[in-house]
Amino acid sequence: MKTQIPLTRDLVLIGGGHAHALVLLKWGMRPLPGTRVTVINPGPTAPYSGMLPGHIAGHYSRDDLEIDLVQLARFAGARVVMGRAVALDHGAKTVTLHDGRVLEYDVASLDVGITSELPGIPGFAEHAVGAKPLDIYAETWARYLSDARSRGQADPVVVIGGGIAGVELAMAMAHALKSAIGSAEVTILDAAETLLPADPKPRALLTRSLEDRGITIFSKKDISEITPAGPKLQDGQIVPAGLTVGVAGALPQAWLQDTGLPLTDGFVRVAPTLQVEGHDDLFAVGDCAHLTHAPRPKAGVYAVRAAPVLFDNLRARLTGHQMRAFHPQGDYLKLISLGEKSALAEKWGRVWHGPWLWRLKDRIDRKFMRMFKELPDMPQPELPSALTRGVVQELGDGQPICGGCGSKVGAGTLTGALAALPRSSRKDVVTGRGDDAAVLKINNQYQVVTTDHLKAFTEDPALMARIAAVHALGDVWSMGAAPQAVLASVILPRMSERLQARTMTEILTAANSVFAATGAEIVGGHSTQGTEMTIGFTITGLSDKPVTHGGAQPGDVLILTRPLGTGVMLAAEMQGKANGRLVVKMLATMAEPQDKAAEILKDSNAMTDVTGFGLAGHLKAICEASGTGAEIDLDAVPLYEGALELSDKGFKSMIYQSNLMYSEVIGATGPKASLLHDPQTAGGLLAAVDPAHVDRILQQLQELDIPAARIGRILEGPPVLRCA
Repeated sequence: MKTQIPLTRDLVLIGGGHAHALVLLKWGMRPLPGTRVTVINPGPTAPYSGMLPGHIAGHYSRDDLEIDLVQLARFAGARVVMGRAVALDHGAKTVTLHDGRVLEYDVASLDVGITSELPGIPGFAEHAVGAKPLDIYAETWARYLSDARSRGQADPVVVIGGGIAGVELAMAMAHALKSAIGSAEVTILDAAETLLPADPKPRALLTRSLEDRGITIFSKKDISEITPAGPKLQDGQIVPAGLTVGVAGALPQAWLQDTGLPLTDGFVRVAPTLQVEGHDDLFAVGDCAHLTHAPRPKAGVYAVRAAPVLFDNLRARLTGHQMRAFHPQGDYLKLISLGEKSALAEKWGRVWHGPWLWRLKDRIDRKFMRMFKELPDMPQPELPSALTRGVVQELGDGQPICGGCGSKVGAGTLTGALAALPRSSRKDVVTGRGDDAAVLKINNQYQVVTTDHLKAFTEDPALMARIAAVHALGDVWSMGAAPQAVLASVILPRMSERLQARTMTEILTAANSVFAATGAEIVGGHSTQGTEMTIGFTITGLSDKPVTHGGAQPGDVLILTRPLGTGVMLAAEMQGKANGRLVVKMLATMAEPQDKAAEILKDSNAMTDVTGFGLAGHLKAICEASGTGAEIDLDAVPLYEGALELSDKGFKSMIYQSNLMYSEVIGATGPKASLLHDPQTAGGLLAAVDPAHVDRILQQLQELDIPAARIGRILEGPPVLRCA
């Protein structure tokens, strides 16, 4: 029997900077069994700073410069937690996120970068944006440029800071505006007497480049505040600006001041091993770190060079082996974009410039990004030479078992097994087998009882618990009932007692936040260890008038409250092929409760939640129970962003074929039609509504920002589904 290696240590990477991205890449190629890796980042991607000026100038797309942390974490076998760190307790070994969530660690590393926001200038937060964090600046610039294109003109741009970064971004924005609308008004404000006070060698050439591009330079200018009209100088002059960008120096993250860690000018002091001074289990790297043994300016090249040392030393700390020192290079080749596809280079006091240097920079940057865009396929275990007949056919193309509802047994198999059981003879059991939940009549009160569980599709226990809770509640909501009591059922992968306690706390805390908001309480449950995480809940609910599958009437309008596509998106994500930004957006929707939608739809003639058997399978259940048919308006069916593209590429969940065979839809063809059979996890409510109430109901749902859609109607006749 193969031994399952237990998880015994939590390694938490705080921030998705360049060094941590490279550590994750190396971890995927050389994992350390027994370590659970977590990366915390405010968003699903990490921008590569080297390509930012090129992106601002219009030479690169947003996708070109972003490292997809969701794909990278999947490759590394790590969990990615969307959140911004706001506190660290080195004594308790905890990290607190902006939403109050607390994560524990055994070993952790900081790579949270710097900020260019200038909180010391009044009005900056309200009327300006820092060049770092990069993602916020890039999004702000995209909106500004789009507005300029639509109007055919642009308000002036002001850059605060005359260092290399400020000069580079000023030329990039000027180039983009001239390309978009034919003109640009860009000004650089700096408190120093000259531009580039820290980089005198390229000063003359860069100053000439700025003048050639019509960029105004204001030196020795102190700013008193940022107004809606632009920066106000100490002498009272307002420099007009529709966009003000702060690039004045590298400022540390403010929350580090409250950690009690050793700091120099706000940056975390680290030893040659990259360990924080006095804290053997905590490391820091990149711009947020201060190398006490070899101070260097803030530059991404040092973070990239530090990554192999950090990777080795994290492993050494987790295994008890000896560490090695990081020795940064003394100088490096500085490549500075000049707006158009030309660049300047400086090293050892010598300066060069021209288009050929842009091509060199482009090759270097694209080579770096290819490591993350083209993640290697890791070899899979070979099958035994002798196999029982049918194994190869069952394995198919080797697609891994899906998570969520994609791993469920097919509808036909389940229906057949239930049909073989004797009919219930209990008078207090109101519904037959096959509805979303059992309905019990106790005196004059109806109680619904349902159970559901999900095989994990994300390594984040808290997010998985929220989605599993919303998913299980769907059966109660679709019956028109109010949730009452909950029993939890949790299977954890093999891990130490300490990690069990951490994980169970995360799961139950997250699940309870969902249930408590609906008025339900977790009253107990069951747990065990297995090969992988599975989370489930048994829920009771109360109702005066349960809504069942039966009751749909010909002419009823079909309303769906959520998009389709979770099955295909999750299947592609497990294979590292889905866009991480779109996956995270979808997961956020899946984790949102549907109690408000259920309240609005509680008087429907029939209702169900769309889950494992797909939209077609669950609509068929309504039709069979109601003795009707149904027509689907395929064009009106909403989809999660990215789902149609993945369906067109052939991605499917494991039970797609079973769903297709169980619930054929006449006239449905193409990649969108395939999604009618896509198994949904935490899917939307599907209601058959009296036509007289449809407009009112849709308006109520839309007022709550619930993306409900009218997707078809109930027809007279046998339980047959067809496309309009």
